Amino acid sequence: MAQAQGFGRKYIKAFFKGFFVAVPVTVTFLDRVACVARVEGASMQPSLNPGGKQTSDVVLLNHWSIRNYDVQRGDIVSLV
Repeated sequence: MAQAQGFGRKYIKAFFKGFFVAVPVTVTFLDRVACVARVEGASMQPSLNPGGKQTSDVVLLNHWSIRNYDVQRGDIVSLV
């Protein structure tokens, strides 16, 4: 029985170690490199959301290109 408790604690400890490493890495990635966003509404029609208000498109927002000023003609820029 005592061995089973040590076995469970081992997994809980490993989970929390992984959690406290994964969360900052994920937040940094989403803030600095790229994140996913949903486009809803008619503001970008017909390029995005061509089906109307019933549908939504999912886009990848590339933060890396903006930081390097690598924006070209035809790119869609999102401002928050």
